[in-house]
Amino acid sequence: MSEHAPSPVPVTVSVTRHVDPAHEDQMVAWLRAGSELAERFDGFLGSGWVRTSPTSGEWHMLFRFASDADLDVWMSSRQRRWWLDSAQGIADETRLERRTGIEGWFDDPSRVDLEDLRSVPVAPPRWKQMISIFIVFFPLSVVTNEIGVHYLADVWLPLRVLVTVCVMTPLMTYVLLPWVTRLLGPWLHRRPGSR
Repeated sequence: MSEHAPSPVPVTVSVTRHVDPAHEDQMVAWLRAGSELAERFDGFLGSGWVRTSPTSGEWHMLFRFASDADLDVWMSSRQRRWWLDSAQGIADETRLERRTGIEGWFDDPSRVDLEDLRSVPVAPPRWKQMISIFIVFFPLSVVTNEIGVHYLADVWLPLRVLVTVCVMTPLMTYVLLPWVTRLLGPWLHRRPGSR
């Protein structure tokens, strides 16, 4: 009885990219160029791309190779590096997902390796966070205290404060702070030295 080495399992890589809608035509040409480059590598089984909707800026590109080893040759090739570099300013790679078996095209994965390629957002400096909270907290405190004086003047102080805090906390958390942080977003996340 002869022993056979296990056959290599096909592997698919799905790469999610965010594309500026103004560069849609360049993106299609760039994707085709990547497919044509990958075709020249041993073990290449196919490629394609999908979008979640015709107007979506999120594109998912798929490459399928006969084995992990074949895929690794493509992934580490200078041709692929040149191709990726040529997309600077057109597309940002945000996620890479590697799947084995036929599920790489159709079904739930039997093995999935995910790699999130987005840069981790850096929290704004604490002094900017403090100013953002103050912008919301001060006017909201004035308004709720003024209302409390008129409508809850006869209520025991700790209970009046509890009611005020129970009104202010959800308003700040779910309505006002998200609104102010969106409004102040460019300032909050501006890096030192950038204009």
